Amino acid sequence: MKAVLIRQFSEDPRTHHVEEVADPVVGPDDVLISVKAASLNFPDLLVMSGKYQVLPERPFIPGKDAAGIVETVGSNVRSLKTGDHVVALVENGCFASRLCVPQASAHKIPSEIAFADAAAMGLVYQTAFFALTDRGGLRKGETVLISGAAGGVGLAAIQIAKGLGAKVLAGVTSEVQAEAVRQSGADEVIDLSAANLAESLREQVHRATSGKGVDVFLDPVGGDVFDACIRALARRGRAVIIGFVAGKIPVIKGSYLLLKNISVAGMQWTDYPTHSPELVADAQAKLNELYVQGFVRPHITQTFPLESFADAAARLASRGVIGKLVLTI
Repeated sequence: MKAVLIRQFSEDPRTHHVEEVADPVVGPDDVLISVKAASLNFPDLLVMSGKYQVLPERPFIPGKDAAGIVETVGSNVRSLKTGDHVVALVENGCFASRLCVPQASAHKIPSEIAFADAAAMGLVYQTAFFALTDRGGLRKGETVLISGAAGGVGLAAIQIAKGLGAKVLAGVTSEVQAEAVRQSGADEVIDLSAANLAESLREQVHRATSGKGVDVFLDPVGGDVFDACIRALARRGRAVIIGFVAGKIPVIKGSYLLLKNISVAGMQWTDYPTHSPELVADAQAKLNELYVQGFVRPHITQTFPLESFADAAARLASRGVIGKLVLTI
């Protein structure tokens, strides 16, 4: 089969190549998938450069989410059958023409979901879903502020929040980003590039919420953006930290949390398939439902054939991508 094979860690995507490798061996509890599409995520770049918190032994095949058709199932597999359309969520292995995973890592998807869309949903939609629901406790009728809203997780969070009946305020730094979040359903756009961010952001949020503030704040950015956004929370508001792409980990004043009864939670998706795989399956079923209902539509910026993996990874590394990049096989 064809696969991207990482022999040495490197920050330069063009040092990694597509090679012919042996087909995986299917165990009794495994599912072999003929991969039709796989998406690129920022953690893939960290893994390939050797900077991720958990690194596989080399050589390895990167890629955390893929969609395709079940080709073979192991003797103990009961939940899936040959011909089923599935999305697979794993630590590594998706950038290949075939993927073998434990049955718990493959989730059936309806035929209405295109393979490219299913792959693009993968990790980012799961992350956004758990951040909003399990960690943020978002309820119908509440208001959520999403920083970094034009990124993959941000756009996913906008669509999911709208599907759950919430009002969405989307934080952006450019008009191009503003247009992307509007297309995904954001009710209000919050300018994160304004001078004196702390005061400007609070004023914008208070105008959009009649002075109340937001019920939930979802943050993949960190740094000064987090410091400003947490001040815009309503009383009993909930902040959910999912990353620090700004490079600065937030430091939170406990006294501020006490004054407004604010809760702060972290969200790291890989904890869920490890300790609560049934929740991952439930989340995928809900995401499938939101797709069929028309709320979820991944923003795919560009597709690349597997053989052009290096070009796709280089574009992702440029940090200028709005939405998702997808490999097709």
